[in-house]
Order: sequence, then C-alpha cells, then structure tokens
Amino acid sequence: MQSCGFALVWLSVSLAAQTSGDADAYVDLFNGKDLTGWVNVNCAPETFCVRDGVLHCTGKPTGALRTERMFENFELEIEWRHMEKGGNAGIFVWAAPLAAKGAPFLRSIEVQVLDHGYGNTADYTTHGDVFPIWGSTMQPFGEHKGMRSFPSERRSNPSPHWNHYLIVAKDGVLRLSVNGKEVSGGEKCTWRKGYLGLESEGAPTQWRKVRMKELPGGAATPTETADAAQGHRPLYNGVDLRGWTVDDTAKGSFAAHDWRLLMTKDGTAGHALVSDAPFGDFELIADIKLGKDEVDRRIAGIRPGGGILFGTKERNGIVLPFAEGSGLTVDTWHRVVLRRRGATFEGHLDGKPIAALGPPADAASKDQGHLWLVHPGRGVELCNLYVRQLASGD
Repeated sequence: MQSCGFALVWLSVSLAAQTSGDADAYVDLFNGKDLTGWVNVNCAPETFCVRDGVLHCTGKPTGALRTERMFENFELEIEWRHMEKGGNAGIFVWAAPLAAKGAPFLRSIEVQVLDHGYGNTADYTTHGDVFPIWGSTMQPFGEHKGMRSFPSERRSNPSPHWNHYLIVAKDGVLRLSVNGKEVSGGEKCTWRKGYLGLESEGAPTQWRKVRMKELPGGAATPTETADAAQGHRPLYNGVDLRGWTVDDTAKGSFAAHDWRLLMTKDGTAGHALVSDAPFGDFELIADIKLGKDEVDRRIAGIRPGGGILFGTKERNGIVLPFAEGSGLTVDTWHRVVLRRRGATFEGHLDGKPIAALGPPADAASKDQGHLWLVHPGRGVELCNLYVRQLASGD
C-alpha cells in the first residue's frame, strides 16, 4: 500500500500497542500505510511517503517530518539506510514544532544519520554523533568537540545496508546505541521534552521498524519543554511554487531554491505571488533576509482584504522600512509574525512590535483575502512561511 501525501490534520497521535493490555509494550509510530500521527513541517507532500511498510524520504527539500505530540522519557528503536553514497539525514529529539529562524531544521538534540561516503573528520563522524542544534544545549559524554558527542566505536553500516539505532531519552539524558552497543550521548539536555522529527537533507533515505516505549517521567519544567504546536501549516514546499498563483510575466522574479524561496536579484518590482487559498483572521510567520544591495529600500506588509505583501510600494497594514533604525539589517535572517483580526493588523519583527497602518475606509473587515508576496526590485530570501487561522480568543 502507498500513501505519499499529507493529510494536514492536527490530532493527537493514536498509537496501538503491539501487545494488548501491556502498558510497557513498544508501540509502532508508523502504521505501515500512511503518515497518520505525523506532521509535515516544511517539505513537499511527496518528500515523505509510506510504501510496503517502509517510510521513504526523497531528501528534497531540506526539512523535517515530526510527530503530532510531544514526548519526554522514552526508548526509541528505529532502522535506517541511505540509498546513495554520502547520504545525510538525522533524528530530531525533544524538538520544536516549527523550523528555527533562518534555517530548515528543528531546534533539538540531533542524532546524526550519515553514510560513510560523507567522510569522517575531526568535526563529525558517520557512526552516530549526538549534538544540540539551534538553541538546545547538552553536556556530551566521552570524546567530544564542543557539545558534540563522538561515538566510542565505529559500528554503522554503509549504504545500502540497514542500521539499527536505540535512543534512550530519560530526564534530560540521551544515550544512543548503534547496531547493538551504546556509543554516544549526553546529559543535562535542554530541552528535555518535545517532538520527535526525521530529517530530509538532500539524498533518499529509508526508515522502518520505528517503535517506542514511553518511560515514567513528567518532571520537565516549562523552560525545559519545547513550545507547543499551534496548528501552523507551511505555505512553501521547498521544491516549487505549488499553492501560489504567478502569471507568466512574473515567473522570473521568484524561484524555489530548496528550503529558501527567492525573490530574485534581477526580478521586477511589483511582480507578485498570490496564495491560492484565501484567509480570514490569520497569523503568518515569515523569515526574511535582505541582500546586501537592499539598503534604503523597504518592504510592505498587509494588503487590504487580508493579503501579506512584501514589496516596494507602500500599502495599508504593516510597513517594514529597509532604512537604518527599522530593525532590519542586511545579510541577517529576521522573523516577522503578522496577525489579522477583522480590519485590524498587527505585527512583530524579531519579537518587537511593528507599526501598523489602518485599512481603507471601504475595507471589508470580515472578508477573506489572499496572501501576497510582492517583489521589491531587489534580491530577498524567504523561508519558513507558515500560516494558521485564528479562532476567537487567539
């Protein structure tokens, strides 16, 4: 059986115990048919799919698939293999629900999944490194460099052979066993409760026998726990412009470039991408980076009717000037969070409020509108485009 698309549902994962009535039994995290219980973080619908009980990953784009629910203390068994020499992937433990600012990866403790063809250096190995990424921290066991724990033995098999990982995560301590023997890990991990994720990073990978046994725990504090998912869904799939409408004259102004969506350097100001789906009250997250030639230009935010606009022409809603003092700096990733509630718009840039302009007098406050990305006439990189509908009280 095959299922290579995502049903974008936001339900708690339902895991059926392999041994009925045994609360300590391992449970399967994949049902062998589809991706029920898992969430597409920032990939294309076909990046991860299940065929004949095996989870296949194309490796394109760079991104992640994660569980719908968090875990704290557990034993996780998983088998993996790379289908190409030099393949790269990973397992995200105690992870965030969304990608980190300016990156396709999840803040987490990463358990490295590398094929031998990638090479072994003083900085990394292909035998089961464990290390924190994007804000997480860890005190590594054994031989290490910085917070990266190196394996005590070389035990992994090359492509296309299968490898077995056992990850034991308990009270902020993570231990990795490769093909039957513990080799690496760390303690005093922060976070110590969060989501589990599988990484897509350039080459095809297969996963199977993904099983978990949850262990007693529950002592993680709020500061030791990942942010809870709020129902955001990705607006960019990392491989093409599906989900957006662009006319023939504007196609050269936008380009899919793996996890980054480019407003090309030579694009035409005013050319626009418009979301296929309309939205009413919504929250939108977008990471942006301005090229070095963007000084003294600006991008605008909300278009009347509920659209988000990145462009040079001033519109009602949110305006982000490129000029000095705006908070935007060149060659730096910034996170913009914009909200629309009726005719009211508000926004934050890296956590700081952005001044909002009022809508025109004839704006229909209850109407749904499409999200706009309008080219400013200079190069801009975008990533981590997420949207969620706002319910009353959000």
